Amino acid sequence: MQLVRNDSLNLARISGLFGVISPDNSENPSRAGIDSGELSDAAAFPQHECGLFGVFGHPKAAVLSYYGLFALQHRGQESAGIVTSNGPGTTFLVHKDMGLVSQVFGQEELAKLKGTRAVGHTRYSTTGSSTPKNAQPFVVDCVRGQMAIAHNGNLINADLLRDELERKGSIFQTTADSEIILHLLAQPSENGGNVLAALRRIEGAFSLLIMSERELIAVRDPFGWRPLALGKLDGAYVLASETCAFDLIHAEFIREIEPGEVLIIDENGLRSEHPFPPQQPAFCMFEYVYFARPDSIIGGVNVGKVRTEMGRELARKFPVDADIVVPVPDSGNYAALGFAQELNIPYQHAFVRNHYIGRSFLQPSQLIRDFDVRVKLNLIKEMVAGKRVVVVDDSIVRGTTARARVVNLREAGAKEVHMRVSCPPHRFACHYGIDFPDPEKLIANQMSIEEICKYLGVDSLGYLDVEGMVRATGKPLNSFCLACFTGNYPLPVDPALDKFIMEKREQRAKALADQETHPTLFADLK
Repeated sequence: MQLVRNDSLNLARISGLFGVISPDNSENPSRAGIDSGELSDAAAFPQHECGLFGVFGHPKAAVLSYYGLFALQHRGQESAGIVTSNGPGTTFLVHKDMGLVSQVFGQEELAKLKGTRAVGHTRYSTTGSSTPKNAQPFVVDCVRGQMAIAHNGNLINADLLRDELERKGSIFQTTADSEIILHLLAQPSENGGNVLAALRRIEGAFSLLIMSERELIAVRDPFGWRPLALGKLDGAYVLASETCAFDLIHAEFIREIEPGEVLIIDENGLRSEHPFPPQQPAFCMFEYVYFARPDSIIGGVNVGKVRTEMGRELARKFPVDADIVVPVPDSGNYAALGFAQELNIPYQHAFVRNHYIGRSFLQPSQLIRDFDVRVKLNLIKEMVAGKRVVVVDDSIVRGTTARARVVNLREAGAKEVHMRVSCPPHRFACHYGIDFPDPEKLIANQMSIEEICKYLGVDSLGYLDVEGMVRATGKPLNSFCLACFTGNYPLPVDPALDKFIMEKREQRAKALADQETHPTLFADLK
């Protein structure tokens, strides 16, 4: 991919911050795929996934889970929940609600969650909307006893499985695909085989924690899309989506759960099963680029180190004469550091992040023209005035927020603004657990690189290529899922899939119920 320079900047065309401004050679604003009101950071970046944490054999299982989820808060901010158990013959205790971990749990709630085993979850919705009924973990009492489940990922055959289960009489309480797994697991042995047979029926990305009355079970899909790790603390076993959760509670990291592995933890220790047909590993590259915390170890490699090396790769591919390198915090920090180190350019935190933004806030769009931009990141004008600035970010998805940052830099008196991105352009949707927008809303799917450069209003634009991105990990190219960059999906998907597929089922059911020909429940009674 070639470096793109913008030799025809027209600053007058970048005056309306909330309006869509086309490149000079395009008079169709809709090509950006962005409505004028879509400027919030929450809409402009891919949303986080989910965080899992589990404990087996510790008297303070709930408290450990609270701290573990706190460390995994970056993976989901919509809801949080913990389920605890004291083993066979005791009732599962559960507390979950909408909000951050610190909002959902206090001392009073944690004190009620007694038990030596626990499963915790912090959620961002990838299938099923953000509502209290979809908060996890899910708990059921069935023929196999009590079970709780927490899921990170996305099932691509959820609609088909739910159709089948409903025809057999299953009643669903949520619109999350995770509940489908519980229904499969709850099937009696004589009807549906064992638990491993039930797990073999689901397809897609899934890292799971399942707690029964006697066991804590960790499951990772055969492609290994989502991370899941095993640790130990005071003789107890702990499980977490990322190792940063182990660091917080001083747990010893043992190993990662292998792709396709089912790890059973009970009073007798550990037992490992591999019930799935082997597949070529397809770990999500975006975990390294953006999602995982930089202090986590994934695949034996520190995430922050990988991001720094991505920045070095980017600098070698697209060097630039500049006065300062500025990261877009926090996800661009390490790539910008590597870029600056490679070219020996001063590294400056010119954007200051506000870490205290709540889940919602009033948006005075008329009172403050670029409120959505400045409320999260504000610019130190004195650092950039009169300077040639390189802005390094981890990705550009819709382009609205990146463009607003450039406007701020120009207004602050930056002499030149160059944009460098530590991953390739996103052109394709993700169906495996990352809530990327529809392809038509991805800027790189609607514009050429030259057009993006002009749309952003930068002097030059350079994206890291796939080869350089993968090389930064030190792992083979065929170790990763790169579908959002290349369109090559490791597991075939229905392009009609989206996160609200279950809500659409409910809408269809309501429409059917409104028809006069729809059978009533008691039609056969005389």
